[in-house]
Amino acid sequence: MIVITGGAGMIGSMIAWHLNTQEGRDDLVIVDRCKHPEQWQNLCHRRYADYLDKDELPGWLAQNRGKVTAIIHMGAISATTERDFNLLVQDNFRYSQQLWNWCAQNDVPFLYASSAATYGGGEQGYDDTMETLRPLNGYGYSKYLFDQWALRQVKTGAAVPPQWCGFKFFNVYGPNEYHKERMASVAFHSFNQFRDTGTVKLFKSDRPEVQDGMQLRDFVYVKDVAEVVTFFLKHPDQSGIFNVGTGEARAFKDLATAVMTSMSREPSITWIDMPDDLKGKYQYYTQANMTKLRAAGYDKPFRTLEDGVRDYVQNYLMQADAYC
Repeated sequence: MIVITGGAGMIGSMIAWHLNTQEGRDDLVIVDRCKHPEQWQNLCHRRYADYLDKDELPGWLAQNRGKVTAIIHMGAISATTERDFNLLVQDNFRYSQQLWNWCAQNDVPFLYASSAATYGGGEQGYDDTMETLRPLNGYGYSKYLFDQWALRQVKTGAAVPPQWCGFKFFNVYGPNEYHKERMASVAFHSFNQFRDTGTVKLFKSDRPEVQDGMQLRDFVYVKDVAEVVTFFLKHPDQSGIFNVGTGEARAFKDLATAVMTSMSREPSITWIDMPDDLKGKYQYYTQANMTKLRAAGYDKPFRTLEDGVRDYVQNYLMQADAYC
């Protein structure tokens, strides 16, 4: 069995989708704690063996030693605006440590979600071989804290899982993100705004050298993300921390325009001021260095921004059932 924590979340449910549809696997145990009243719908099209609340997992693992073939740990507090650092430590660091240690003791591969938020403002670049980073928020630091702990286990000869992979996800967008509310992608918000008001709101730049809408991010489609993660299940000889992006930075203006043209309507953008709680904590440029992932053997192309947005808008957001 494959355990997927955060399995009712966006990335977790899409990893389950890939395993169902591309790998023919339904021996999945979904672990989560759904806080949004509609989040359960991310699981409606999935096939899986069991569903557990996150607090049930340790006891379940104790009773199912020898049955688990991998833990894919996507569960976390993912809000970059979360201010309770003690909560971030418990959910994003301690819980991850517990699962890592169980995998090490039981010889089970452990694949987990890190984040591009660990890179902070990106002044040092986005190279997944770097170990000393400066995140901009508590969420990013909680992910960095676990990455550092994992690397230390390897360096000091402590017990480690037979395979371990941390994935620094960049700006992921796509189906099944609807429960994320404010933290949902700009693609999702752009679609809703344009459908409801006929215009898309984008943040003005508060840097004189950057034009409005030309803040750049590495936008990666969630279906590509799911394929990368499942690739490592089939390559147990590969361990480490890997960037998961496209390797190409694109402007928010490009993303919004792709959403609007996918709806077959004339684009319209309205510029708004950036909220105070994001000023100084907002990445103006991200672009994943993909060398390490490619060296690990992942050679499939990533969808272009236009192709990913078109699939998302036309095959999900514009449908009566938007869930994948």
